[in-house]
Amino acid sequence: MTTALRTLGARPPAVSPAPTPAVSTTITPSLWKTGVPVVRPRAMLGPVENRSVSPVFVGRAEELAALNEALARAAAGEPQALLLAGEAGVGKTRLVEEFGAAAMRRGATVAVGGCVEIGADGLPFAPFSAALRALRGARPGEFAAAAAGQEEELARLLPELGDSGAGRHDEQGMARLFELTARLLERVAAAGTVALVLEDLHWADASTRHLLAYLVRTLRTGRLLVLATYRSDDIHRRHPLRPLLAELDRLRTVRRLELPRFTREEAARQLAGILATEPDPAQVDAVFERSDGNPFFVEELAVAACEGCCAGLTDSLRDLLLVRVEALPEPAQRIVRIVAEGGSTVEYRLIAAVAKLPEDDLIEALRAAVGANILTPAPDGDGYRFRHSLVREAVADDLLPGERSRLNRRYAEALEADPALVPADARVPRLAGYWYHAHDPAKALPAVLDASVVARRRHAYTEQLSLLERAMELWDSVPAEVRAALRPVTGAEACAPCGDTGAPPRLLDLMAEAAVAGRFGGERERALTITKRALRLLEDEPDPLRAAWFWVQRSRLVQALARGDGRRELATAQDLVRGLPPSEVHAEVLALAANWSMLHRPGPEAFAAAEQAVQYARMVGARDIELHARLTLGGLLVDAGEHESGLTQMRQVLTDTLAEGVPHVADRAYVNLPSELMSVGRDREAVPLLREGIAFARRHGLPDSEAWMWGNLSDALYALGQWPAAAEAAAQATRAGHGAKPRGAGALKLAQLALARGDVAEAARQVAAARARYGSHDPMPQQSLPLARVALAAAAAQGRIADARAELIGALDTGLPPGTHRHGWPLLLAAATAEADARALPAAQPGRAELLERLTETVRTLTTGAPVWAAHERWTRAELCRADGRDTVDTWAPVVAAFECLDRPYDLAQQRTGREREVLCLVAAGRTNRQIAEELFISPKTVSVHVSNILAKLGVSSRGEAAALAHRLGLFPARAQDPVAAGQ
Repeated sequence: MTTALRTLGARPPAVSPAPTPAVSTTITPSLWKTGVPVVRPRAMLGPVENRSVSPVFVGRAEELAALNEALARAAAGEPQALLLAGEAGVGKTRLVEEFGAAAMRRGATVAVGGCVEIGADGLPFAPFSAALRALRGARPGEFAAAAAGQEEELARLLPELGDSGAGRHDEQGMARLFELTARLLERVAAAGTVALVLEDLHWADASTRHLLAYLVRTLRTGRLLVLATYRSDDIHRRHPLRPLLAELDRLRTVRRLELPRFTREEAARQLAGILATEPDPAQVDAVFERSDGNPFFVEELAVAACEGCCAGLTDSLRDLLLVRVEALPEPAQRIVRIVAEGGSTVEYRLIAAVAKLPEDDLIEALRAAVGANILTPAPDGDGYRFRHSLVREAVADDLLPGERSRLNRRYAEALEADPALVPADARVPRLAGYWYHAHDPAKALPAVLDASVVARRRHAYTEQLSLLERAMELWDSVPAEVRAALRPVTGAEACAPCGDTGAPPRLLDLMAEAAVAGRFGGERERALTITKRALRLLEDEPDPLRAAWFWVQRSRLVQALARGDGRRELATAQDLVRGLPPSEVHAEVLALAANWSMLHRPGPEAFAAAEQAVQYARMVGARDIELHARLTLGGLLVDAGEHESGLTQMRQVLTDTLAEGVPHVADRAYVNLPSELMSVGRDREAVPLLREGIAFARRHGLPDSEAWMWGNLSDALYALGQWPAAAEAAAQATRAGHGAKPRGAGALKLAQLALARGDVAEAARQVAAARARYGSHDPMPQQSLPLARVALAAAAAQGRIADARAELIGALDTGLPPGTHRHGWPLLLAAATAEADARALPAAQPGRAELLERLTETVRTLTTGAPVWAAHERWTRAELCRADGRDTVDTWAPVVAAFECLDRPYDLAQQRTGREREVLCLVAAGRTNRQIAEELFISPKTVSVHVSNILAKLGVSSRGEAAALAHRLGLFPARAQDPVAAGQ
């Protein structure tokens, strides 16, 4: 968090720059209410001279202009994201303070949060929590309105909003929290410009990095500026921030600013401000040479020279940073060492508890440290921090190993004795860090496990994983009686194999929780390693249920890492539970097996597994598993031809999940139920349900589910002939989701629309994008068959008949299992149409007979259990007849009749439009209905119907007007030379 501008007691500068405010105008978090008296350090110390900070803001005109320009764009409704980089001491914080003050003068709200240099021991999301707290304090009404209805979830970042509760922990949990946070900021910023400043990103925990990346990627509306600072010299090749920076650099919406060192002229201006007089040119040369233009080093060298210290001549930066510390009285040096090990900011009462000095002596020691510009009061007035982190690092590095562990022990003991010494939400993680660095395994293990529970509660799964790995590291060093007294640590998902969840955890329980944390947090390699280690341990300690649970995790991780479809691992889990009594693990294995089969190999095996999963889940009271299994069972019933019973089952699951508040099942129901309605041709019925589901997904922060729903909506609107709306829905699918597969589905819908509109090149591009996003490690018919269909049609439209046939043969070789007819029929139709269109091409003749025979045989095997698929069967057979040159009016009349009963205007138009053009052409040539009927081999009554449709479509009232309009529009230029068409 940024500190106040420190100019107290500074003499007037020799130069005359624009004045800077004496205190910061950025918003900082309000003091936590602990229920105990709070001593205000700044009030105790009174005015303290501070000569080393220049009251002159030097240079940085270009960077400040860039920040102000970004703020102006944000104010105009275009969200902005900037990264401010620079080496330690180059002046990032000072620039942010100047910018923040100017932004406040322009009416913007500036909310600042800083990352904490504690790593896994720190509070996850600390900078976001601080910034949101500041934002809430500045705009309470708008903040409350923006958070309404989602307080429980947002409380994971801002505990003041209420109790976050146990909540649901799943793979979407973190994304759900991120989505709600992004929308919260958008809504608050809609009413007024907000600058969200996150400082010291090089110390950011993984959850903070993930949230920042999500926020920057998904910002769409609102007057919001996100500014993050970091030390560029700290970002080594293996630094965890490096991948995030690479990701953000690829985004056009992110701008990176590099803050350079000062020039000699700028260093001279800084020296003048510090010394309150024009410096001697030789002094400027010496300081500039030693500092190499780093503003902080300029300051330190200036003060050292002013005070007559020889440290200005040393080559050791560490000595330079420590010289003023070593010049302090011994009590003040002791306090500085204590603060250095306590964290980025240390509360006054905690310092007092650790130092154990009389209060007057403590205040005098603090006064000396502040007067020497080593420490500074924290912005909220409740503690102290180093004025510059480089000095803190130097002091901490100078501690002896035994001294460091002793200080951490005293911090831990003080905090255990009085938990109110620190803010409530920081107590557990800080205690874990203190005990761990005190090298006391017996004390550290329970504290670390408690901290892991706090991290899980905040959806900070990466930090939870790190803490659990630390606990596993400590496990064998802790006496058995300590381990036996541990509290349970398992969450909602990982508790299933543990039996009595009130029992002390075992090492395998920690591994189970760590595997889940790794999967939820995206650390899948680490999770897979832990899972493999657990399964090796279980070879020596057989436990079928626990082993089955770990094999389930391994299946999920293998799929997520694109190393297979997870079937082998899931089959192993099924073998382990076979024959065992009903249990939650058994029910989960069966439910997952049924769902896997539904997506990959639908059939009787999937149906039996789903039924048994429902039964077992009910017996053991696993309601979530039961609802998931019932939803799968309903989908399998629809695919098997029991449409009404299956749809009724799925509707009931949706009703139950909404009534019981189970959003993670409701969102799946909002995807699957409309999909099954569409599978039987009830697209119009699916549309309002999908729109309802999209609103639900947005409200609950479920971006991938929202993307699947947009994709399904695009399909439904396409079938209904509403192509502009279908295109917008497909584009939304590519934007809303963050997973590759939902975005791949969106690309495929765009390819389908482009192909139907005749833009073959765009269709081919979108097919390639969809194929890349789907990958090849986990083929599913619901993805591979539509992909093959559109790719086949695009190839055929470009005359690449061999490529079109290759797409078909690949799909047929894979097979069309039961339940895939909804995707199989469009594929067969596209193939038959392509062959019919290419029947006169010489290049299409080799292998043509064999392909048509295989197509015809496949048509015989595919189900026609719904009217829409019966209609597709007739259409496909008609195209096969056309491919052989055997189609007649009797071939096509049943196809038209079948689609006239369906709500598929585009499909119907495809069959009618060509005939209507032929009729119009003959009308334009002056033929009567009877002549047209004779020429086209159809009945006069059918011709009459076509003529009526033509008049309505052209908006004319007579055959003569229709003929005149057709000629005027040049609809049939090729027939102008046809004597029959010309009536000759």
